[in-house]
Amino acid sequence: MKNIAILGSTGSIGRSALSIIETYPDLFTISALAANTSVDLIEQQARQFHPKLVALYDQNAAKLLQQRLSDLKSVEVMSGEMGISAVATIEEAELVLEAMGGSIGLLPTLEAIEAGKDLAFVNKEVLVMCGSLVQRTAKKHNVKLLPVDSEISAIFQCLPNPFEKDKIHKLILTASGGPFRETSSDQLKDITPEQALKHPNWEMGNKVTIDSATMMNKGLEVIEAKYFFELELKEIEIVVHAESIIHSMVEFVDGSMLAQLSIPDMRLPIQYALTYPDRLENPADRLDFSQIRQFNFEPPDFKRFPCLDLAYTAAEIGGTLPIVLSSSDEVVVDAFLNRQIGFMDIPIIIRRAMDLHDVIYEAELDQILEVNRWAREITSKIIGN
Repeated sequence: MKNIAILGSTGSIGRSALSIIETYPDLFTISALAANTSVDLIEQQARQFHPKLVALYDQNAAKLLQQRLSDLKSVEVMSGEMGISAVATIEEAELVLEAMGGSIGLLPTLEAIEAGKDLAFVNKEVLVMCGSLVQRTAKKHNVKLLPVDSEISAIFQCLPNPFEKDKIHKLILTASGGPFRETSSDQLKDITPEQALKHPNWEMGNKVTIDSATMMNKGLEVIEAKYFFELELKEIEIVVHAESIIHSMVEFVDGSMLAQLSIPDMRLPIQYALTYPDRLENPADRLDFSQIRQFNFEPPDFKRFPCLDLAYTAAEIGGTLPIVLSSSDEVVVDAFLNRQIGFMDIPIIIRRAMDLHDVIYEAELDQILEVNRWAREITSKIIGN
């Protein structure tokens, strides 16, 4: 039986993970759950899975949860950063699923690794912000990093373990192209949040869905792959594959290629991360090749989707610039969803923040956190102006 703690249990990834764990009650147990403010849902989860610890980042929400769970004497309720940290480092857990989107997951991720927990993560922003630090810390504590992102998981599944970097020619990340793959530049100017949230293939949280619409999500994945697999940027390529059946590919030095295929269902990479290195039955639908007539591929359009170009620029320059890219993106996506800015304002504002940043190389953790704070502040000021 594997003991698991989940950071972000009320989000789409956390809920999917718990549905898998519910399917295999003899194989998994839950020691701790954490979320932001979702009192009703995390109460239900606590009553179903009986974790030792539950934490909500919002202190008022945590107080309400504590009242509601007062009859469960075995469940401790905590709040704030201290509570999230306690979930990430709880002694009983062997594996921590880090499903808290954005920079909020940075410190808990590092704390879980330092506590010797294997880490299954979907939060690409953490690797974008401090991929080298995460890798160094994981190696120091002999911790497994297990990707949940479907594309990074696909590559992970295609590589031998251990893999030799000199045997890889390139990684090929597939992108659906999002809901606006065939939308003209002129039409993109008038896109509404409702339109951008209608992804053709995947069901995801709002932030990831908007990032998919701007293709920033794929740009962030390029940086994530660079740090996760410790490869050069020139060894990573994007190809648009509208069907989202081939989730990514690896080309080896001899010209052979391996691809991972499945229906677009996040339960598959989540389950693989939870059960690694084993594979179990999954209730998800299966591919039916008799119904698949063709696979389509095309190069990404950097002109219509300038967020891709911003991501490559940040990756090429390196240092703390990817932090600005990621942190600024969090702010502008929220502003777009709240109708403060237009869809095509997103890359313009991020570029301004990046241009204003003095890059720091070999940044320490305190500098990383300060750049994250600065990027959010300067982006908010740009939006306000």
